[in-house]
Amino acid sequence: MNADSPLTAEEIANEYDLPVEAVKEAIAYCQTNPPEIKEDFEREERKMAATGMNDPDYKYGGKYRVLSPQERARLGI
Repeated sequence: MNADSPLTAEEIANEYDLPVEAVKEAIAYCQTNPPEIKEDFEREERKMAATGMNDPDYKYGGKYRVLSPQERARLGI
């Protein structure tokens, strides 16, 4: 599944053993651009930046930086 060949709601439902209506409802919800999704994405971006996961070399053996509880609280992650 990717942007070039997205799955239909029916294909997603079949792939994940979900009711088609639940998939359609989830898609409709996401299309309203709810603030919770934006906030979750921003929180994940802060976490990736703070721990070094955004470093281009990360997947080739880059170092993961462990955050202290204080750092996690400050970043809201």
